[in-house]
Amino acid sequence: MIRKEDQGIYTCVATNILGKAENQVRLEVKDPTRIYRMPEDQVAKRGTTVQLECRVKHDPSLKLTVYWLKDDEPLYVGNRMKKEEDSLTIFGVAERDQGSYTCVASTELDQDLAKAYLTVLADQATPTNRLAALPKGRPDRPRDLELTDLAERSVRLTWIPGDDNNSPITDYVVQFEEDQFQPGVWHDHSKFPGSVNSAILQLSPYVNYQFRVIAINEVGSSHPSLPLDLNFASIWIPAPESNPSDVKGEGTRKNNMEITWTPMNATSAFGPNLRYIVKWRRRETRETWNNVTVWGSRYVVGQTPVYVPYEIRVQAENDFGKGPEPDTVIGYSGEDYPRAAPTDVKIRVLNSTAISLQWNRVYSDTVQGQLREYRAYYWRESSLLKNLWVSQKRQQAGFPGDRLRGVVSRLFPYSNYKLEMAVVNGRGDGPRSETKEFTTPEGVPSAPRRFRVRQPNLETINLEWDHPEHPNGILIGYTLKYVAFNGTKVGKQIAENFSPNQTKFTMQRADPVSRYRFSLSARTQVGSGEAVTEESPAPPNEGRCTAAASGRMVPGNSDA
Repeated sequence: MIRKEDQGIYTCVATNILGKAENQVRLEVKDPTRIYRMPEDQVAKRGTTVQLECRVKHDPSLKLTVYWLKDDEPLYVGNRMKKEEDSLTIFGVAERDQGSYTCVASTELDQDLAKAYLTVLADQATPTNRLAALPKGRPDRPRDLELTDLAERSVRLTWIPGDDNNSPITDYVVQFEEDQFQPGVWHDHSKFPGSVNSAILQLSPYVNYQFRVIAINEVGSSHPSLPLDLNFASIWIPAPESNPSDVKGEGTRKNNMEITWTPMNATSAFGPNLRYIVKWRRRETRETWNNVTVWGSRYVVGQTPVYVPYEIRVQAENDFGKGPEPDTVIGYSGEDYPRAAPTDVKIRVLNSTAISLQWNRVYSDTVQGQLREYRAYYWRESSLLKNLWVSQKRQQAGFPGDRLRGVVSRLFPYSNYKLEMAVVNGRGDGPRSETKEFTTPEGVPSAPRRFRVRQPNLETINLEWDHPEHPNGILIGYTLKYVAFNGTKVGKQIAENFSPNQTKFTMQRADPVSRYRFSLSARTQVGSGEAVTEESPAPPNEGRCTAAASGRMVPGNSDA
């Protein structure tokens, strides 16, 4: 079993006659997540307050999340509940609160859970009224539905309430189903107070309705009543009073335009054979309207010019007439690839990792669509350092809208680059501009790689490192800074400068007790780059096995 004192950096060393290789890994040991005070089974009277405890220990470096389940489902914490860091409180306990409660404590590494059961008893005190001592339940379903007072666009629905089962009915919900567009699907029509059992319902013509009623109290909802039919098709039938919504015109190819809309439902159709009259014409020419009748919810106009605006109208119609005059919306035919590239591209080097760009706008008729962005394609052609391999993978930077300048960043210093620009619309890229070349100046290097600190004996410490992965210029040397420390005591910092070819250093210890903290960075003419930091291993008398461990290991207890 792994222990806290096993934490540290481990080095694997492989040796043969040709040489030696090694690799280091860091092991971090975290404290487990544990619920040390679990919630307990409880029996509570209705109306009282219950508190379920859940106290957790976890590793402080990890984020802890505590949540509750009721009957193995996520618990909704409503107004009667209060969730705190180490407990769940339920005020005014009711019968529906009875069940199993599970506390789940989790981090990104592990989790723990604990379960308790809450039993709710009826109040045994003398009731203040007849219902106080009786168990509550969901209401029985309403019954004996009746339709009266049928008018052109309304009807009265009456029902007999079911038993409220000792909890007053607060609401009634009237639902309907129609048999043309979504048969078998029930929709909410209206909601009424629990004190009524009769209501006027607004109706749409040419809909065969079925109605049902659901009663609601504080415990829950009743089963739906038995449905009642109303055939409204023989009543006065008008033409549609509205048109479809969300009308759009968009090209799916360079020579078409797809017109779409949200179809109308049964309560807005108003009559048999609902259909749509689709009209379109080019906006700038004011030509005569083209039209077609469609029974679905889309129509594709073919043989259109590339990306021109159209006026579009969609009107509902049934066998008894047309809907109101529709609104006109603007759509566009399909896009084609842009035909021109940006011209007069100018590059200005800002620093070792960024450039600014400037270019001339293309003519709008060459875009052949909606201008999304101007896009720069660039790649690293070579490094100014000899024999340094570089990736020539192409990268891109986008400048949305009709902009004429932008900045490209995160470049490699001391490198030769090439760049091209293009216009982008909804279809894709246009042709590339003339290729431009630029060179980034020297920058500061990245950190030296594989910085190793070893202590072969109590008198010396050996340091080794590899050159930076990205020199970003001509290396002129390395700077090593180190300081001795012993507990809270810290010595004077010492600095050493090395040549660019030196990758080893042996230091004589001032005393056998202190440890050392080292910081190493590489330098170019621009300055010092990112530093890498290591510490010398702990002395053997601190109870630490240090033969292959880095100085970042946390000291363990001497009696481990």
